[in-house]
Amino acid sequence: MIETKTGTDRSAGITYQSLLDEDSHPVPEIFRVQNPIPPGPTIVPAERYTSKAFHDLEVEKVWKRVWQMACHEDDIPEVGDYLKYDIAHLSFLVVRTGEETFKAFNNVCLHRGRLLKSHDGKRAREFRCSFHGWAWNIDGGLKEVPCHWDFPTVTEKEYSLPEVKVGRWGGFVFINPDPDCEPLEDYLGNLSEQFPNLPYEKRCKIAHVSKVLRCNWKVAQEAFSEAYHVIATHPTILESIGDANTQYDVFGNYCRAISPNYTPSPHLEGHTWEPLDGARAFTRLRHALTGHIYEMGLDGLVHITDGRGEVSRFNPDGTWVDGPMTHADTNMINWVGGEQLPGGNVEPLNPPPKVPEGKNLRQVMAEPVREAHRKILGDVMDNVSDAELLDSIYLTVFPNFHPWGAFHRIVYRFRPNGENHEECIMECMYLAPSPTEKRPPAAPIHHLGVDDDWTDAAELGLLAKVFNQDVVNMPEVQKGLKSMANPEIIFANYNETKPRHFHMLLEEWIGKP
Repeated sequence: MIETKTGTDRSAGITYQSLLDEDSHPVPEIFRVQNPIPPGPTIVPAERYTSKAFHDLEVEKVWKRVWQMACHEDDIPEVGDYLKYDIAHLSFLVVRTGEETFKAFNNVCLHRGRLLKSHDGKRAREFRCSFHGWAWNIDGGLKEVPCHWDFPTVTEKEYSLPEVKVGRWGGFVFINPDPDCEPLEDYLGNLSEQFPNLPYEKRCKIAHVSKVLRCNWKVAQEAFSEAYHVIATHPTILESIGDANTQYDVFGNYCRAISPNYTPSPHLEGHTWEPLDGARAFTRLRHALTGHIYEMGLDGLVHITDGRGEVSRFNPDGTWVDGPMTHADTNMINWVGGEQLPGGNVEPLNPPPKVPEGKNLRQVMAEPVREAHRKILGDVMDNVSDAELLDSIYLTVFPNFHPWGAFHRIVYRFRPNGENHEECIMECMYLAPSPTEKRPPAAPIHHLGVDDDWTDAAELGLLAKVFNQDVVNMPEVQKGLKSMANPEIIFANYNETKPRHFHMLLEEWIGKP
């Protein structure tokens, strides 16, 4: 059913570069660049995910030294607007000090150590401590000390708020607590070349969802860094994604994956099925590998019809109820039987469009997307390739910033949930092309509780359902890492290039004096 060793160094099916050869428009040269890393093995100890001591080491060696995305400029659009950025036990204030200037400070009163601000704020004229009233101007200069006569050594020079380095890229504000760090421009290298026709500076934040997950931040981040998991975790998209033919590349402090869409997974070779009558996008589907039909029944159970026409029933959590099939794909069961988006239970599954002679499916699917963007971006769309409009191009800037490429809207960020090394905060933002006439305000953060379902964030659309498939694995990984007989994990040489690259860089940062 699934390919194992093939005697080659790649999966079956068409290569990504061959798909680019069939594009209807010129392809950006950066897509033609192939920068694989040498083969492994890359083996890392499980304690990197389970140890509080390693978490503490990351704080000292990484979070206190590395460039990290703190916020979007549109989150603090007016002078005096500020945002509290927390990472592990560290807290910082990022403030807009002028129309085009930003500063960042340790979020701590220099008198007795109280956090200056517990929440984000608008149009501040000062930062005043709620404990004893010490105050600073928004540029960090000392403004006022009650009973200043009683602190003869406290001067503005010595007691201005300590600044942390600030950099800007693509409309995002980055900070680095290390005063001796390299400039952000040097750290990012040629990252901007990855976005030739829609740079991030021309985007606006239309959605922002945050959720606490019960796993180490690296467990979560790595789950969104490769397409190797698609065959097991996302069976619902196998017919439309060339998962095992994803192209992976590394560029200094960042890396890239490009998963082709509207081309079938190589794992489906030899698996063809008749179209399913009455198929619905979320509640009645055929499994692409087995051909079994999964459907949500009126009895609240998931009904699975096998190749003999026999029906077995399962609870939405995947436990068997009755019928000859006692085991089934739990991710498919969750997809049709789990929480649904508004109206998802009746959403039809549209059949593939007819492909005119002389064209291919990717060209047909790209054209309406191209025209939809033309309404905002105009004639620039004449130069945009099918690949930029269709393919999943996901980059990772070390350590935790994930901007998607081309015309995809997704940006991820993963970070520890305070001092709890076995929980993390996952954020998903949508950055859409910005209208030229008036830039809309940034979407506020929609916070989901640790037990809330991703479908409660309906603004994410289909992605919310996909996230539900992803996150069910993560607490189980966190538990399993502590139960391994041989407590180490191994990454695939190529299909897990991105996590391999991350751990190579992590090793470098941990080893720095």
